Formats: sequence, C-alpha cells, structure tokens
Amino acid sequence: MYINMLLEYKKHLSTLEDEIDALAKHIEECKIIRSIPGIGEKIAAMIISEIGEIDRFNHPKKLVAFAGIDPSIFESGTFKGTLNRITKRGSSRLRQALYMAVKCAIRDCRKQKTTDEIIPRNKRLRKFYDKKREEGKPFKVAVIACANKLLHWIYALLKNKSAFQDLA
Repeated sequence: MYINMLLEYKKHLSTLEDEIDALAKHIEECKIIRSIPGIGEKIAAMIISEIGEIDRFNHPKKLVAFAGIDPSIFESGTFKGTLNRITKRGSSRLRQALYMAVKCAIRDCRKQKTTDEIIPRNKRLRKFYDKKREEGKPFKVAVIACANKLLHWIYALLKNKSAFQDLA
C-alpha cells in the first residue's frame, strides 16, 4: 500500500517538474538568468519564483537583504564585533538556490572530453572565489561572497533585460 502511494507521489512530482520546466521556457527573465554559466533551468526557475518582480527592489542591496545573505554587523560605540554572520532573515529557498548556483559556477569542468584542459564554468565568479580564498576566507564565507556578487549580477541583468557576458 505504501509503495503504491510512494510511486504515485513520484509520478505526480515528475509531472509537476515537467510543467515547471515548460512554464519556465516561456519566461524571458528565466532565459536571462540561464545565460549566466553555472545556472540551469531548475535553479533559474527557482530564483525567478522567489524574486518575483525585480521592480520591487530599487537597489541590489535590497535584493541581497531579501535573500538574507547580507552580513549582520555588531557594533556599539568603539566596540567592533569580529564574528559577523549572514542575517538569514530572507527567503531560505533563494539562499539555497544561490548556494547551488555558485557551487555549480565555480566548479571546474573539462573543455572537451579529449583534452586535459580544465576550465571553470564561470570564469569571473571563479576568479572572485579564488581571490577570496587567497585572502584567507573559509570556503563558505567565499561562497556567500560569490552568492552576493551573483545576486548583484542577476539584479543588473534583469533591470537591463540583457544577457550575461563572461569576459574574464
């Protein structure tokens, strides 16, 4: 009985995923976000569904705050806090999608199966990630900094309605 229910749920989920993919193909914003290397159909659809209309945000920092990846600052008078974390006050699904997008973008891949040349999927983001790691930042701190930069790029691309150009 439970196995049949599980199979029905899996079938229902696969039809829902197909419908989401079909709807995302017709949305212009989804095509714009998919132009960024490392972001596929599912992540682009998730980012668009969480952001909604980009016109709600009049500055990219407001979008970053909505995602909850802005740093919390503890200061009072002359005291400066050294342990600053992200606020996590925004959309957790958007944070998850950005985290996965950054991990996919900075991951190395082979140019072709026949050569041994390894290049990152998104050269500009990988360069920024490497810079943060050389500064001594831990992995997750560097990834969140890249997510912040990626969200600034997404904001600019959606406002200008232009595709991404990887010039690095």
